[in-house]
Amino acid sequence: MPHEHGAGMSEEDKKVLMQQNINITRNLSRIKYKIAVMSGKGGVGKSTVSVNLAQAFNAMGFKTALYDVDIHGPNIPKMLGIENEQMGVEDDKLLPVMTDDGIAIASMAFLIQENSSPIIWRGPQKTGAIKQLISDVAWKDLDIMIFDNPPGTGDEPLTVLQTIPDIDAVIMVTTPSSVSEDDVTKCVTMTKMLKIEKIGLVENMSYFECPHCNEKINLFGDSKGELFAEAMDVDYLGDLPFQTDVSESADKYDTPIVKQNPDSNAAKEFMKIAKAIQDKYFDKD
Repeated sequence: MPHEHGAGMSEEDKKVLMQQNINITRNLSRIKYKIAVMSGKGGVGKSTVSVNLAQAFNAMGFKTALYDVDIHGPNIPKMLGIENEQMGVEDDKLLPVMTDDGIAIASMAFLIQENSSPIIWRGPQKTGAIKQLISDVAWKDLDIMIFDNPPGTGDEPLTVLQTIPDIDAVIMVTTPSSVSEDDVTKCVTMTKMLKIEKIGLVENMSYFECPHCNEKINLFGDSKGELFAEAMDVDYLGDLPFQTDVSESADKYDTPIVKQNPDSNAAKEFMKIAKAIQDKYFDKD
């Protein structure tokens, strides 16, 4: 993997880097809509939102891919029940792992020998690996790619946002917590510094929905998502309940709730948010 900067690079490394950039441009041009999912802190259910949005778009008829950008904790394959799969190789290109209903998945989890093996990399190595998966995976023609970023404003999300200059939307995930909101504010600020204005907010775990009486209980304080989005001047896309069936589907690493129980209130809320993203950020054609 060549060094990211030109200084000290051999001519061969420069050629490799140039070819990688060409491959990235070519691959991204085949993806109609590109969406980054971000959060300011961990534990807000960002990956759960990512897999369910991917499932929702797929159910809406979009050819969908999900790129697990997290280098150190790539959980997307396990959440989809495909963690034992491996990416194949064809014509010197990596093949994404396909779910049984046709969602293309790429993740570092497919490229490491054991899930318990830590990846101890510094910034340039992580940046290079992220770009390499965008460059070297045979994505083919897609309607939507969702980039599931690790929390914060570090190397991984920064690389994604800088590598995709024409990104169609950045979706921030928060919870009804002042700590979460403070961290999301930093993510929004970073995104706007990169001249990206199409930003939406989803409030996860907005309330607990009792499985017996359907009463809504604010476990983490009153929902403030809409007011928070207004204060940050971003689009409010909706809120999601904290439901036992959502957490169970993630804990069992079974199937996203949108696919597992499409008639549930949680699945319907995910579908509404996917439709809101389509209405706000996709071309009207």
